[in-house]
Amino acid sequence: MAILTFPFRLIWSLFSAIMEITGRLLAIVIGVLLLVTGMALTLTVVGAILGVPVMIFGGLLLLRGLF
Repeated sequence: MAILTFPFRLIWSLFSAIMEITGRLLAIVIGVLLLVTGMALTLTVVGAILGVPVMIFGGLLLLRGLF
């Protein structure tokens, strides 16, 4: 029975690996964009209230994508 399901398990594991890599890459890109946005907001006095949490969230998302 395992021989009959082997091609399907192989395709499923390839698909899940591609989705995992895509998700990690997307998390890294969004994390970097949030870090840059947070830095730009922090340069203004009024935006610093919102910029610091955005930078923290972006950094945590970047770490989650890397590890």
